[in-house]
Amino acid sequence: MRFLPHVTVATIVEHQSRFLMVEEKRDGRIVLNQPAGHLEANETLLQAATRETLEETGWHVELQTVIGIYLFQAANGETYQRVCFSAKPTSHDADRPLDEGIIRARWMSLDEIVDNSAQLRSYLVADCIRDHLNKPHYSLDLIR
Repeated sequence: MRFLPHVTVATIVEHQSRFLMVEEKRDGRIVLNQPAGHLEANETLLQAATRETLEETGWHVELQTVIGIYLFQAANGETYQRVCFSAKPTSHDADRPLDEGIIRARWMSLDEIVDNSAQLRSYLVADCIRDHLNKPHYSLDLIR
């Protein structure tokens, strides 16, 4: 059987020391995540990251850097390869309907995220924020 990991993207949007987070329903509970989702056919990783951010939060963003590439095995046995980007917000479409399952987008401080760590969708949420804050970032040219 062929190994076929899911390709996903996530975007860390930081503004005035707050992070754009998504509250979503997942497996009967409410979890916190960055704007994130799956790569779709015929789109680039950069397009996927900006699209997912807009669909889940109503925020238009400008991607800035690549934070990292992560491999994650979920509890259900599925494997995900996540490419995480940093971005700056450029405008907000407050009237835009959000994706199904998204409760709301909210700006949270690092302390608020840490205080709600039990609510994070996976450990990758915190890992990406820590890497954004503490590790080198890479040019978007890394993505070919």
